[in-house]
Amino acid sequence: MNKTSISTPLARRDFLKSVALAGAAIGFPTIIPSRVLGADAPSNRINIGVIGLGNILVGHFNAVIGNPGCQLLAVCDVHRDRREAYKAKAEKAYGAAKASGVYKGCEAYNEFERILERPDIDAVMVTTPDHWHVPIALAAVRAGKDVYVEKPMHLTIREGRMLCDAVRDSGAILQVGSQQRSETAFRRACEIVRNGWIGKVREAQVRMGDFHQPYPMPEQPIPDGFDYDRWLGSTPWFPYNSERVLGSYGGGWRCHWEYGSRMQGDWGAHHFDIVQWALGMDDSGPVAFMPAGIDGDNLQTHTYANGTVVTRIKKSIPGRLTDDYMIRFIGESGEVLVARGECLETSPTNIIRHPLANSDVRLYRSNDHRSNWLDCIRTRKQPICPASVGYRSATICALSAIAQRLQRPLKWDPVKEEILGDEEASRYLDRPRRAPYFI
Repeated sequence: MNKTSISTPLARRDFLKSVALAGAAIGFPTIIPSRVLGADAPSNRINIGVIGLGNILVGHFNAVIGNPGCQLLAVCDVHRDRREAYKAKAEKAYGAAKASGVYKGCEAYNEFERILERPDIDAVMVTTPDHWHVPIALAAVRAGKDVYVEKPMHLTIREGRMLCDAVRDSGAILQVGSQQRSETAFRRACEIVRNGWIGKVREAQVRMGDFHQPYPMPEQPIPDGFDYDRWLGSTPWFPYNSERVLGSYGGGWRCHWEYGSRMQGDWGAHHFDIVQWALGMDDSGPVAFMPAGIDGDNLQTHTYANGTVVTRIKKSIPGRLTDDYMIRFIGESGEVLVARGECLETSPTNIIRHPLANSDVRLYRSNDHRSNWLDCIRTRKQPICPASVGYRSATICALSAIAQRLQRPLKWDPVKEEILGDEEASRYLDRPRRAPYFI
């Protein structure tokens, strides 16, 4: 499906208008109620399929169900009970708005390909574990769908480049779920840094907590109704254990290299992304990566060509108002501290109230990450975190993870997108895939 087909929201709207004009031209007394062509009309709604129904889905599901500008037509998960539960939940919610109280229009699938085959579905949300992000998002783009994909955008750097290129060539709208960009405090912090109000940034500290180590997982029977082979996808085969498929904070699949970059790809994907934004590096990245534990130094860092160092710290970042800041920018003449919940603090204190001048850098303004994606599907403008941006942030996660796994420093060329002088490390830019789960 291409973006001019009648299955896209704007194309359907234009189609109905053309029908109305044609009817008028030949004398038919065509009367079209405003509800047919309004912003929330069925002809203009964005039809959505959701792929992956784990814990992260709750906010996405409620946002889609509660938005009259879109319609959830399908859900997909390799857990039978989970997908059937969400199908029932969606139909109950939509049925409550109908006079009959009944709605039967949300399908449940085990295979995501079934969603991509449907011409009536315009866009998909990919909310799976990290190792499935690119395979599904790439297939969706190739099928003509717009995509919301959770962070980090990719598992390996080479597959991330493939997805970036596919999005660029197709014109698809892809939003990466780095939603901190759609929070006022983070945008304001980045504007303060970008406009030089704290001078050149010497260091950015990001709080990411402890890295949980893999732990023994004895084999257990695969539960009835769970497609474990498909959950594993392209990753190596391991005997089933319920802990392996959990996405709990720091544990479950998140502590295994096979499925992600561990905490690098969890909190790192959020905080590294904000640092990139603040430094104006969305189209580039660091040039050196240092894992913790080298030469007795317990700090993990990466460094930009201009000398700015990003340091991972485990504990809270203290400030005057709270000791729970997530990111701290240390400049030559001041500091900025920022966290979720609209927590923002500066030193000197007066710059937090300093208005932007006409000549100052003003960053992309989005007040809601999912709504921004839906708006961009309609307008075909770029979202706040497109594939090209998500790729660079996820690349930092991947390179930090490679350095950590090999326990040695890495040098990176962000222009050529190559690891320099380390053949073994370069092999981690991609990884073998288990048949038949190729991309």
